[in-house]
Amino acid sequence: MEKTRIGVIGLGGVAQLVHLPNLCKMPDVIIPAVAEINNNRLSAIADKFNVKERYKDYKEMLSKSELDGVIISTPTNTHKQVAIDCLTAGKHVLVEKPLARSAEEVVAIVSTAKKYKKNLMVGMNLRYRPDAMLLKSLINSGEIGEPFYLKCGWIRRQSSESNWFTQKKAAGGGVILDLGILLLDLSLWLMNFPKISSVSNQNFSLVTKSVEDTSISFIKCSGSKIITMEMSWSLPVEKDSFYFNVFGSKGNASLNPFGVQKKIENQFVDLTPSYSENPTKLFKKSYENELRNFIAAIKGLSPILSSGEEAIVRSKVIDALYKSAEKNKEIIFSKNK
Repeated sequence: MEKTRIGVIGLGGVAQLVHLPNLCKMPDVIIPAVAEINNNRLSAIADKFNVKERYKDYKEMLSKSELDGVIISTPTNTHKQVAIDCLTAGKHVLVEKPLARSAEEVVAIVSTAKKYKKNLMVGMNLRYRPDAMLLKSLINSGEIGEPFYLKCGWIRRQSSESNWFTQKKAAGGGVILDLGILLLDLSLWLMNFPKISSVSNQNFSLVTKSVEDTSISFIKCSGSKIITMEMSWSLPVEKDSFYFNVFGSKGNASLNPFGVQKKIENQFVDLTPSYSENPTKLFKKSYENELRNFIAAIKGLSPILSSGEEAIVRSKVIDALYKSAEKNKEIIFSKNK
């Protein structure tokens, strides 16, 4: 069986803890090369995962290594140029979220992928949780009727302690681009991508300086559908929490814990299937499934399930969330957005 050759650019936490370990477990994948500007980290991580080709300059890796695809897990402000260079070099690309700092940057990357006819995937791993995929199938089958209200939240420590992560210029934003983008993506995906009518958002900087560490959003969609989101690194709560509740015309469903209730003759019937996997295992599986989708797309066996085109829509919504907080008003979307 011919193996898919994947290179990794940026060897920070997500590469070390998620991508490299999972790639090493896949029998149909090899990792010929990695790139990282920190020389000590480059040597240590390449040694740990037995990667022979090591580069401080990713452009040298692109020119010298035989690669089918590349995973980009560098600081957000570098994503645009690194992704464009990889796509121009003829590589399929998976970029860790967020794809870029703004819709303008996202459009530039997506246009390059189209020009060179390469797969562009964005790391939206919540879609790949087994319980989320089950919930999607239940919604699509009409078990809870037409979804009209979705409320979700994620309160936890920030995903990275790196200095760049809380710097506006480097990260593009704070908790919205760390946690909110994943909540937004899962919401739109589960509701089959309704058109956005307007957004209202309030940001708070309780412990950070240049980016928001708490954000609360209200999103109106076509068909009178509503999405509410809360995300925070700093709310004074006893423990982390992640919740996701979908309300339909015939019932409701939730993640963490997984549950489904359907209204039948004015009574609610519990349709929750037996589902016992713990949150940590579900989170790990989400990344495994995400990588399998990327490899299958490179082989031409499956379409990308988290595409660059969808990232354009997400980025426009996120740009509007920041604008709403800045202007302290509701932002109305034009009908062609």
